[in-house]
Amino acid sequence: MSDNPQHLAKLRWRCRRGMGELDSLLLRFLDRGYADLDEQQRAILDDLLDQEDDRLWAWFLGRAPASTPELQGMISHILQFSAP
Repeated sequence: MSDNPQHLAKLRWRCRRGMGELDSLLLRFLDRGYADLDEQQRAILDDLLDQEDDRLWAWFLGRAPASTPELQGMISHILQFSAP
């Protein structure tokens, strides 16, 4: 994975979930925290973005644990960037 503009544009599109709250959360993280991720963390983010919106929302709200510890760690990391 790289930080090239084309890759970032595709990633930005994947962060647009159709649920305003998720869009805001994920796009804010993309803008503020993505550049600092290593390759392994970026792969985990890709796995996270493959999940269904309702599952993601439950995970981010803490209503259910993520399906793996790695995904749970990424959710916790993303939530650190949630303040406007």
